[in-house]
Amino acid sequence: HIFQPGPDGGARRAAPPCWERRRPPRRKRALLEAASFPRGVPAIMAGGQGGGMVAVLPGLYVGGAECCSSPEALAAAGVVAVLTVGAEEEAPPPPAGLRAMHVRARDEPGADLLSRFDACAAFLGAARAAGGAALCGLVHAAGVSRSAAVATAYLMKSEGLPWEEAYAALRAAKPDVGVNSGFEAQLQLYEAMGCSVDVSSPLYKRYRLQVVTEKYPELQELPREVFAADPTSICQTSNTEALYRCRKCRRSLFRSSSILSHIEGSGPTAFAHKRITDSTQLHKHGCDKCTSYFIEPVEWMEPILLGVMEGQLLCPKCTSKLGSFSWQGEQCSCGRWVTPAFQIHKSRVDEVKTLPLCNFKAAKV
Repeated sequence: HIFQPGPDGGARRAAPPCWERRRPPRRKRALLEAASFPRGVPAIMAGGQGGGMVAVLPGLYVGGAECCSSPEALAAAGVVAVLTVGAEEEAPPPPAGLRAMHVRARDEPGADLLSRFDACAAFLGAARAAGGAALCGLVHAAGVSRSAAVATAYLMKSEGLPWEEAYAALRAAKPDVGVNSGFEAQLQLYEAMGCSVDVSSPLYKRYRLQVVTEKYPELQELPREVFAADPTSICQTSNTEALYRCRKCRRSLFRSSSILSHIEGSGPTAFAHKRITDSTQLHKHGCDKCTSYFIEPVEWMEPILLGVMEGQLLCPKCTSKLGSFSWQGEQCSCGRWVTPAFQIHKSRVDEVKTLPLCNFKAAKV
């Protein structure tokens, strides 16, 4: 504390420096002013730091696991729904009469919360919509990272805030929260997708593969959702999609929606240190353009991928070589290192575009 002499010769506390007196942004300030505790909520439940729950929005509280130990306090706050985030398979049952949702996730950067953000937001939103500010949803976890990430995602979706503003608003209400680097990246990706988990987005597909890659050595089987459907099992391809076939036997291999584009690297020598090949030779013989498609795994690849870190990708019909894969990543001809990599050489496939039906009708006439 800083003290200065008072008018009577005593000491009084000086005003804080100007940088400590700055008010939060107007939008965040409005959120904080709107969030308040109902009468009758015990002081221990309303702490800004520690395990006590704090109001982030009218009808939304964030707190530690011990908040559920007092049914009376929850009732006084108007809580009707409890969302728990923890490493346990199942959360302890909430007090009688409360709706509950449990999200299993460890407090570590590699844990996946992104795929559950929409479900969590729907659960909390339903609790708030049922009774306005009188009824509340409670997010809690053993730590200060998982609950903060879920609450931040909800603020982003419900209030239309960028992730940084939403996170700042949460920290203003509860200063001891903090999301780890992995959850921060997931919140940024959530914002990039428009605060909605779009499973068809290349951004989400690449994220999903990254999650699998971190766990791959320990996985007994690959999650079904990481595989794109085999084009041969689909009756009709969308008019907006191109189909890629084996150049040798014409077997359909993947669709254009499975291509995961990447930013071009600085040339074929960008990651030359990862190879034994001399970098001057790479520069001499390399090409600055991408000569391969990097795609998401397709169903016909499953027998090849399981239990193997890297290998060749062969046509499932004629067994001609199409490319290669590596869970540790491969270098594109443009110099970009792609992880994980499922690489199909452009010279081994043909692109087939579907013509709109109206073109055939016009030709017939």
